[in-house]
Amino acid sequence: MIELQNDSLIFSFPGIHPRACLHLNLQRTLRIPDDGRDWPLPPGLGRFPMRHVDDFGNGVPAAWNRHGGVMLPMYQAEAMWLSFDSDWIEGHDAEWPFALKIATGKRCAITGDAWTEALTKDPQNYLVVPSQPWLDGYVVEKGFIRQFVAMPLGSGYSAEEQLTGEANIGGLQVEVFPMKKEAFLKRWPKVSRRAGGRLKEMMSPCCCASPAPDMGLAPGGRMRQEVYEDPFDFSEWDLTSSSKCFIHIANSVQWRQITGEETPTQPITARDYSDAGLPWFDYYDADAHALKGSGALTKLKSVAQIAKEKQDLDIGDGGGVKQMKIVVLEKKEYPDAVREGVF
Repeated sequence: MIELQNDSLIFSFPGIHPRACLHLNLQRTLRIPDDGRDWPLPPGLGRFPMRHVDDFGNGVPAAWNRHGGVMLPMYQAEAMWLSFDSDWIEGHDAEWPFALKIATGKRCAITGDAWTEALTKDPQNYLVVPSQPWLDGYVVEKGFIRQFVAMPLGSGYSAEEQLTGEANIGGLQVEVFPMKKEAFLKRWPKVSRRAGGRLKEMMSPCCCASPAPDMGLAPGGRMRQEVYEDPFDFSEWDLTSSSKCFIHIANSVQWRQITGEETPTQPITARDYSDAGLPWFDYYDADAHALKGSGALTKLKSVAQIAKEKQDLDIGDGGGVKQMKIVVLEKKEYPDAVREGVF
């Protein structure tokens, strides 16, 4: 079952466990400069508003009605990242694990391969929650991604168009597979003491609109972020209980026409953010191993590279950032752990 609550998608599997729930939301963020530097993780600037496609009937494109799901607004060249969280299971000292597939234009954001209904281990076409708290872009090589940036379909910028030569799908596609109940109970048997609260959602380490409503995602600036190998046995995933959702992206003009709502204001620039002394982020998990990345995605051209070649629009380079305050977020062994200070 999938629900939309407070601009967050909740994938729940009550047949496996009442608290086997994964929460997914899409965060507005700074578009990092595409200047050849490897950037730290930008902040979350609040959730994108999401609405049910079915609430607007013939007001949305026919393809959106066929796909169902939800929709959100983005400006041209605006960036996003995806935040994940799963419920803490009382009495077991663990969050329920999930395998999560993510694609843009039905091309896997981890491998670059075409979307399939299958979950595959080699190459790994999914990430694991809660090991992976967020994803900011396409996995181009080990330890690095290229940021998700919205561009109009048909303009030649999207990853979908670069990989397939076509602009038919757009949006985001996600599919969630829970861990089997027997596998969870074997790994985390019942304990007598009362468990603490679960890990809370953290900040991310995490123009003119085209007349057409469909937007795709394109690779932006290069960022330091690891996407981790699956730490579990592949047989522990319940491949018979998946749930999937299509997330459509409307440009700002079409969002107003469809919903009657105003689009959120455009995010500030990376330079304005850093000049204000606000933090960027890095995430550290000493126990996890990063995936090596995708050869196909490594070959993608960024939005800035294509704009320079085509000379068809000015997206701004977002540069001029001189100093950054970086906060390191380390994975906690226990959600309620308090770090001892030096004094």
